[in-house]
Amino acid sequence: MKLLPSLTAGLAGAVALTALHETVRRLRPTDAPRMDVTGMRGLRKLLRKTEVPQPDNATLYGLTMAGDLLSNGIYYSLVGSGRHTVRRGLLLGVAAGVGGVLLPGPLGLDEAPSNRTPQTRS
Repeated sequence: MKLLPSLTAGLAGAVALTALHETVRRLRPTDAPRMDVTGMRGLRKLLRKTEVPQPDNATLYGLTMAGDLLSNGIYYSLVGSGRHTVRRGLLLGVAAGVGGVLLPGPLGLDEAPSNRTPQTRS
């Protein structure tokens, strides 16, 4: 495994996906899943548990986007970390999508941002 190329590719994928998602979210606010809201709720919940002061909404959004890029970059870097890259990419992509829809409820983050409409569930 070549760590730097995998991390670079993962970060590039994370930036591309986040930029696409944010663009669609702004152009189609009623149809796009609001994973940014889920991320901000998760961060607020984590900060409350650790008794860290709550940031204002703009700072919270920035921290959420930075965390999204970092975590997704690392996650996506797994795609290029060995053989069967296409299969691994498909499986990791499906796992991320399913997790984004199914996990918010059990994590206590409210399902509405990812399950608002039939379009956001698929």
